[in-house]
Amino acid sequence: MTTKNHTHSKKADAQYVLQKVQPALLGLMDGSVSTLAPLFAAAGLTHQTHKAFFVGLAASLGAGISMGLAEALSDDGKVTGRGTPLSRGIITGFATALGGMLHTLPFLIADLNTALHFAYIVVIVELIVIAMIRYRFMKTPLWSTVIQVIIGGGIVFVLGIWLGTLGVSD
Repeated sequence: MTTKNHTHSKKADAQYVLQKVQPALLGLMDGSVSTLAPLFAAAGLTHQTHKAFFVGLAASLGAGISMGLAEALSDDGKVTGRGTPLSRGIITGFATALGGMLHTLPFLIADLNTALHFAYIVVIVELIVIAMIRYRFMKTPLWSTVIQVIIGGGIVFVLGIWLGTLGVSD
């Protein structure tokens, strides 16, 4: 490979990360983390999986729309090279909704304890996948990113469970 082709390949890789991976990662992180507290608080407050599911659905879709619009309206991509606003907005919005829905889907199971256990496993897998994406594409040291993602997600997760139990004790 010539130096010119190698330079072009590195630039294309960097553009791919900036225009596709970074908006998707932003969405996955936001969707996975921001929907934890309302979902688990609703499960703790209502003890009804279908109600928790609809709270998770509303949080996921609302966050997806919000994040998609925020990313699309943040800049036109001309100065930053981040790509077209529409493309970034769609990628971020979809990834945000997906990140929130993955741990919401277990609440389609009627038994609360079973749904919670499946949701806990999904949350752990989500956080590990996010850490692996950060490691692979953003070149973040693996243990550093695992610790950052798990601590951040864990704080929001515990907050949701705590608020769910706090509301029940009233």
